[in-house]
Amino acid sequence: MTRGIQKSLRFVAVLFVPAATQAQACPPAVASEPGEPIATVRYLSDDALKGRLAGSAEERCAAEYIAERMRAAGLEPGAPGGSWFQDVPLRSAVNPHAPEGTGRNVIGLLRGSDPQHRDEYIVIGAHYDHLGLGEFGSLAPGGGIHNGADDNASGTAVLLETARRLAGERPARSILFVAFTGEESGLLGSMHFVEAPPVPLTDMKAMLNLDMVGRLRSGGLIVYGIGTAREWEAIVARATQAAGVKGGLESDGYGASDHTSFYLKDIPVLHFFTNVHDEYHRPADDWELIDVAGLETVATIVTSVARQIGTPPMALTLVRGAGRPPATTGQRGYGASLGTVPDMRPVDRGVRLQGIRAGSAAEAAGLRAGDIIIRFDDDEIADLMGMTEALRKRKPGQSVRITVLRDGSPVTVTAVLR
Repeated sequence: MTRGIQKSLRFVAVLFVPAATQAQACPPAVASEPGEPIATVRYLSDDALKGRLAGSAEERCAAEYIAERMRAAGLEPGAPGGSWFQDVPLRSAVNPHAPEGTGRNVIGLLRGSDPQHRDEYIVIGAHYDHLGLGEFGSLAPGGGIHNGADDNASGTAVLLETARRLAGERPARSILFVAFTGEESGLLGSMHFVEAPPVPLTDMKAMLNLDMVGRLRSGGLIVYGIGTAREWEAIVARATQAAGVKGGLESDGYGASDHTSFYLKDIPVLHFFTNVHDEYHRPADDWELIDVAGLETVATIVTSVARQIGTPPMALTLVRGAGRPPATTGQRGYGASLGTVPDMRPVDRGVRLQGIRAGSAAEAAGLRAGDIIIRFDDDEIADLMGMTEALRKRKPGQSVRITVLRDGSPVTVTAVLR
């Protein structure tokens, strides 16, 4: 999860090491009881993967492991061109510490059983990258390998277990299982996925996000996004009650994780989460602290939710504006508020907008997702820092002429800041 809120492998055999990966000296996959979620957590959070920093050789090893586990579960490659992998540029206009180079989303497809509905998709996702050696984003001084067992080897493990269960009896609708890279650098993998989707966004009926689900015993289960579709509360209640878990339900469809990228595209979302803890974004987030039985329980709940929404005639009714987007430019306390969500991918100049907050000054002024803000009155806006400073020196109630590039042409609107 992005910032905002045993260490050696003791395995005796190799489950699968692709030839392309052997040259990278990837550690062997766990051989003992490989289908259990805790085996995935132990592999991904081992010191040998050095914290799975996006774009690193160790991230590529993790991606190869995940792809093989998807194949073993009965999925087929879901990325364009018949690949398991979708390349993701990692440069970020917002996070100067984002790694250079390219990471990889891992995408597996479970085709629906009903020919009339298999072109309708549910996305189930979890990020698999973490903080590497903790040069950026760590809450612990001194660095060290940040293994990220809970954040988010746990979510990746439940993703794969859910895939295995659903493949045993396929729902009518198809399911895309996506392990995202670049989440810790600012949702880069999920943002790229929705901008270059393997299937049309209009065919994606829901997104279920798993981020930090490894502490069910101590933290309980919190489910965010209930307010993004009218039917969610009843669906989640059926799943949690059947599993004997009392879930805390939260309406907000936005947050510091990958579901936000989908809700900004008008796709109903849920985020499953077992709360933060003292080891969050620290080297101490290791596999020994994971609730092993809890992983299975969360997988049971997510599988139930996926089956319910994967079975017609069940359909979700989108509700927009459930919560406030994170990292909006110009939040209260930092000057005037405009209510925009920046796109973290760099542009030649200005700030490209990924979304507009409902009821905001930006919405009233007619700003749109995809606009590139280049000027406030006579002030040139070179980047997000410049836009932030321009907002800080203005007051709520003040009018500002905002010039944007829209489809390559300049457009000027007037916004009354809040």
